[in-house]
Formats: sequence, C-alpha cells, structure tokens
Amino acid sequence: MDESLEHQTQTHDQESEIVTEGSAVVHSEPSQEGNVPPKVDSEAEVLDEKVSKQIIKEGHGSKPSKYSTCFLHYRAWTKNSQHKFEDTWHEQQPIELVLGKEKKELAGLAIGVASMKSGERALVHVGWELAYGKEGNFSFPNVPPMADLLYEVEVIGFDETKEGKARSDMTVEERIGAADRRKMDGNSLFKEEKLEEAMQQYEMAIAYMGDDFMFQLYGKYQDMALAVKNPCHLNIAACLIKLKRYDEAIGHCNIVLTEEEKNPKALFRRGKAKAELGQMDSARDDFRKAQKYAPDDKAIRRELRSLAEQEKALYQKQKEMYKGIFKGKEEGGAKAKSLNWLIVLWQWFVSLFSRIFRRHRVKAD
Repeated sequence: MDESLEHQTQTHDQESEIVTEGSAVVHSEPSQEGNVPPKVDSEAEVLDEKVSKQIIKEGHGSKPSKYSTCFLHYRAWTKNSQHKFEDTWHEQQPIELVLGKEKKELAGLAIGVASMKSGERALVHVGWELAYGKEGNFSFPNVPPMADLLYEVEVIGFDETKEGKARSDMTVEERIGAADRRKMDGNSLFKEEKLEEAMQQYEMAIAYMGDDFMFQLYGKYQDMALAVKNPCHLNIAACLIKLKRYDEAIGHCNIVLTEEEKNPKALFRRGKAKAELGQMDSARDDFRKAQKYAPDDKAIRRELRSLAEQEKALYQKQKEMYKGIFKGKEEGGAKAKSLNWLIVLWQWFVSLFSRIFRRHRVKAD
C-alpha cells in the first residue's frame, strides 16, 4: 500500500480511511439459500438456440468482448432433477473464464456471461449440447448424460485483454500488479460511495490472489501479495459495515486475522460489526486487542468509551425497571397490610359480639 493511502487509513473511524480499507471473498451472497434454482419472473432472452437468460439483478457499464478475462460466481443445477452440483459462493472462490478460450463443457455458460455486464446476476438456461454433452461427467462435477443445466451467475467484473491472458499465464509480478490496480480502482469507487462497485473491484483483486497462487509464494513475494490481498479484505469489510451486513464483515475480518492475528484494523472493524450486532463483550475484547497493538489510536479509545456508555445506560434502564417492579410490590404490600388489619378488627368485633350475645342468652335461660 502506498504512503498516501496508508496515511489515509491511520484513523479507523474516518470516512476516507474506512473507504480505503477492507474486502471480502464474497461480496454479494444471493438472498436465497441456493439449494434450488431461484424463481425468476423476468422475460427470458434467447442468446443461442440452446442458451437463454433471465435477469435477476441489473448490472452496469459495458459487456465483455471476446478474450476478456471474466471473474464470476455461479451455482449450477441439472434442470430436470434440480440437483446442485457446483457452488462457487459456498467455496468462496470466484471463477475465472476467458471468453473464447473456455472449456467445451462451459460453452453455454460463456455465451451467457458474454451477454452480461459487471454486477449483473442472471439465471442462464443451457442445453446439454453446450454443457457436459451426451456422456455427461462422472467425476467432479457429477453431471448425468444429456443433462440440461441452470446457472445462477453473477459477473463480478472483467479485464479486457486482446490476447486473453489468463492468471495462470501471468508472472507473479503481473498478477500482484493487476490486483493492486483493481484495489486502487476500488478505493476510488468507495470514496464516491459506490460501495457495490467498489466491492466488485476488491473481489477481482482477490481473485488474482487465489489460494493456489498464495500457497506457492514465500519471502518477499508473499509479503507483496498479502500487502494487496489483506487491505482488500479490510476494505470490503468496511463496505459491508456501511451496508449493515455485519455478519459478512466479520467473516472478511476473520480472513485477515488468520494471516495476521495482530492486525489492529481487522480487530477494530470486527469489533465495530460485533457491537452493531449487540455482541458487546466480544466487541470489547476485539477493541482491547486492537488497542494493545495500536495504543495511540483515538478511534479505538472512542469505541471503548462508547461501549462503556451504552452499558451504563442499559444498567440504569434496568435499574429503573426493577425499581418500578419493587416499588409496585411495596405499595401492594402496604395495601395488603392495611386490609389485613381491617379483617382482624372485623373478626375481633364479630367475636366480641358473639360472646356478649351468648352470655345474654345464658342468663335468659
């Protein structure tokens, strides 16, 4: 991260610094649970004799051209049995697809993706001829013969490259450089409050830093990659907090903390998300850990004071509530005592009258 950006991110609670830190592997988990294909009411657009598309969410900008490197998430089902056989959202790993160079079994999916804009989500119907064909696939993924498919697809974004260069063909420096450019684009969008678009850029940056790639790195290259990847995760977390998607923000902070357990920004943001969810004790623990590693950070102290004030206010509220309950019991007790005295007095009067009456009756006899 360059010096100017680092300077912007020194104070955790400033809007500019929140804008320039954070990320997450999955920025827009579909609203449905994903066990079955989504029900879509939009009109089907015929893209090919064997491919059609129904838009779930509109995208923005232009569509990718041939040889563009597209980054996407999808879920896939067999159309007849509705058996789900693949889910990249669940795996938290975007897929890279170079249009015009896709595998034969993804030809129908590629036609659908070529018609989509960044951020667009759609239900793509693919005939078996442009999918896994007459034989199907009996390894992974497991697809039966002659199976028509349904894809719920979201295009995160794409890189326009004339030669259609895939990540696997890039050098380490090229991949890290491409990821860093995406991160900077995301920062600019975040400053403009275009949060969804910013998250798309951060997620594309992370796509260059996949687990298979990171596993091969060591020394300075690993440090360079983490210096891009982890700030992207933190920046998406910041976006998600602003969007009130606190559980997702916590997940993205956790990703950073698995790599850097002493990262004060990750601890701070996770604490903010937990506090919003009412997890006060856990939030306080995160803020105190963050303060340990960044003792001069005013924003952390401010959050700790805010938590203490909230807890004090809650205590006072509970105290007043219980006071009212006990006061009601005391007043009720006083009334009960007064009533008891009246009953005793009445019983004594009746008893006295009875004794006098009995004595008078005996004398008369």
